[in-house]
Amino acid sequence: MNIQISSHEEIQKAFAEGEEAILALFDKFEAQVKVLAEQLEIQAAAIKELQAKAAKNSSNSSKPPSSDGYGKKKRTASQREKGQKPNGGQPGHKGATLNQVEIPDEVEVHDKDCCGNCAVSLADVPVSKVEERQVFDIPAMKITVTAHQATLKVCPECQTENKGDFPENVSQPVQYGDGVKTVATYFTTGHFIPVERTAQIFKDLFGQSPSEAFILNAGKQLEQKIEPARAAIKEQLQQAEILHVDETGLRVVGKLHWLHSASTDKLTDYEVHAKRGREAMDAAGILENFHGKLVHDHWKVYFSYDGCEHVACNAHHLRELDYLEKQFQQTWAGEMATLLVNIKNTLAGLPSEQDSLSPGQLILFEQQYDGLIKKGLAENPYTEAKTPEGGTKKRGKPKQTTAYNLLARLRDYKGGVLAFMYDFSVPFDNNLAERDIRMVKVKQKVSGGFRTFSGAQQFASIRGYISTARKNSVSIFTAINNAFAGDPFIPSLQF
Repeated sequence: MNIQISSHEEIQKAFAEGEEAILALFDKFEAQVKVLAEQLEIQAAAIKELQAKAAKNSSNSSKPPSSDGYGKKKRTASQREKGQKPNGGQPGHKGATLNQVEIPDEVEVHDKDCCGNCAVSLADVPVSKVEERQVFDIPAMKITVTAHQATLKVCPECQTENKGDFPENVSQPVQYGDGVKTVATYFTTGHFIPVERTAQIFKDLFGQSPSEAFILNAGKQLEQKIEPARAAIKEQLQQAEILHVDETGLRVVGKLHWLHSASTDKLTDYEVHAKRGREAMDAAGILENFHGKLVHDHWKVYFSYDGCEHVACNAHHLRELDYLEKQFQQTWAGEMATLLVNIKNTLAGLPSEQDSLSPGQLILFEQQYDGLIKKGLAENPYTEAKTPEGGTKKRGKPKQTTAYNLLARLRDYKGGVLAFMYDFSVPFDNNLAERDIRMVKVKQKVSGGFRTFSGAQQFASIRGYISTARKNSVSIFTAINNAFAGDPFIPSLQF
């Protein structure tokens, strides 16, 4: 509608024509003011939405830290309350220091030939005491060369030539062994060192520089060698009582792909897929057959798996509540965050032998929770769809405020939000999955992305194997080396 302000001539004409003309003019003014008010209301809502969107960062929403931008980098605000403990090691903390070993690898004896006072020879004087100091050091590193010689013998009876058998893994006149492959993949996959720099490290440390093709091929071979371990990991994840899942964007061949993780405190599996939703999760082959408690960030696709119990991540809730309290002055949000943390701290303070809250405590916390939901909904009611004047009602659900959406989620999925309160084995948050994904994001920061889809899959497979080995206190280097030797680390079922 085009708003036009009445001129002096139009106002004077209305006065000259009498009362009805003046009333008609004021009706026109009223309609114009109403339209202006509606436009201002729309603009105010748009400005508020833009301000709210600009205020979102990794500390008050689910946005990753990488999205904050270099100009906005700051220390992430912790949701934890400041404790009373001093800095440094705490009483009872088991320190780690360098201790002498009983049997050193080498012994150097430092003897005196003559007395430092009178110069008498001490060559035949027995040792009365030994003071020992030990130095832990790394000897000069080099690649050893082993010559495998297959002898040829002629049978004296039938004159048949008999040649010795080379080991199965010795197939070329000159080749690198499994130890070199282990170190190469340990650098590239365990510590995200680029292939070219890995070759340079070999040159500096060992005096040999494997080709980039050899290093890449070593990764392919390792992926094949660990396949039995990955199959066992997937099977055990399906049988887990509590499973953490998450997903994050990954650059592959210059396009957005998705890394999907499924993990426990002992197992990790990663899958790379072009899709984020159900198709990718089904391809991973874990969730369809999972019947335990599934911990996630409340993304709706996870709820399509109805054979398991869903547990919501409260770390996400605390960030969202903090955002609503500070950006929109929603007092209920701050009170809800305090309540969730209070429940968590109450559980932490219980004796180790206690495995549940008393019925009275459960009722009290539930009443407080329900009361805050009711308070929040009173401040943020459901927005009904508006039908434009002379128009038709818009199809679909009307857009709701950020506060209402969170309140509805906390109300409708109360059991998943408070699952940690009812069952002490259930975690408060999904931080385990986020920690597992973090290292793959570090790889992307180092390399910028993956040049091939097969390379991304290979990296994800090996990282899952490495993560599982580390969670089971198995040396990553040993796990890789054993895999190349045909004996990959396979975790045992621990339920």
